Amino acid sequence: MSPTKNPSTAVPPREDLNDLGFGSRLTQATGQRLLNRDGSFNVKREGLSLVRSSSLYHYMLTIRWSQFHLIILLFFIGFNTAFAAGYLLCGEGALKGSVGTTLVERFLDAFFFSVQTSTTIGYGVMAPVGLLANLVVSLEIMTGLMGFALATSLVFARFSRPNARIIFSENAIIAPYRGITALEFRIINARTNQLIQLEIKVLLSRMESHGSTMVRRFHELSLERSRVVFFPLNWTVVHPIDTASPLHGITREQFMAGDPEIMILLTGIDETFSQTVHARSSFKGEEVIWGAKFSDMSQRSVGGVMSVDLKRLNAIESAILG
Repeated sequence: MSPTKNPSTAVPPREDLNDLGFGSRLTQATGQRLLNRDGSFNVKREGLSLVRSSSLYHYMLTIRWSQFHLIILLFFIGFNTAFAAGYLLCGEGALKGSVGTTLVERFLDAFFFSVQTSTTIGYGVMAPVGLLANLVVSLEIMTGLMGFALATSLVFARFSRPNARIIFSENAIIAPYRGITALEFRIINARTNQLIQLEIKVLLSRMESHGSTMVRRFHELSLERSRVVFFPLNWTVVHPIDTASPLHGITREQFMAGDPEIMILLTGIDETFSQTVHARSSFKGEEVIWGAKFSDMSQRSVGGVMSVDLKRLNAIESAILG
């Protein structure tokens, strides 16, 4: 009798170890993009409350600047509106110097008094009268100072947080390459800061037959160059489709039948902050163009200085595959 294996120590099948952490359920779903073009994972999280699953600090650091400014503006208006209502509830004589007679005019006086109080401007035109109004002022000063300190720290953190702004070409291509073919795509640094020690990893995800079933397998693609020390211009990433490549000998129809996705992970060092930055993206099968080559982006300007036309990042030309 063979000994019984302990299920907690049993070694998982090799294909289970090769799913990159996505899990078997997600990886076996056909048509499902695993990695979005912007680098986010195409997974929806459910089952936790909004408070437990969200991180307001992380959200405020990662949203666009336009969204950040809009949220700060809405918070500023809502904050002063709430305290203006509090001053109105204190009674008509709560604010000395208020000249409003109607409810709307009194509210506007209270709103702008709140603005002056929370920002510690204090023009001296209006002042709180009575214990209740002074308590509301004290509460507003305390929360206002904390709010401005928090907003200031968020602005500083957004400016000081290093992140890569790498732009990937809209399409990958299958192009002629040194007597064979190659999978290629281009990247550029959208910022003027310098990135050094760039390393890139490219993986092919596709459905493959495993006995009588289809399973998703992941293959790391060998690259002509997986690391560059400097990144002042553009970089065309090349995977030669030689005999060792998982793409060797397949046609476009066979490629598309496997529901492929090419996933890219890029890491580098931002020399301004001396910190590591990351970028991710992917190409689905329909975003891979066969029989094409990238147009040249480089040219010499006046004085012999090399320049790069970033608008030509996605420029391609037709090519005949061997």
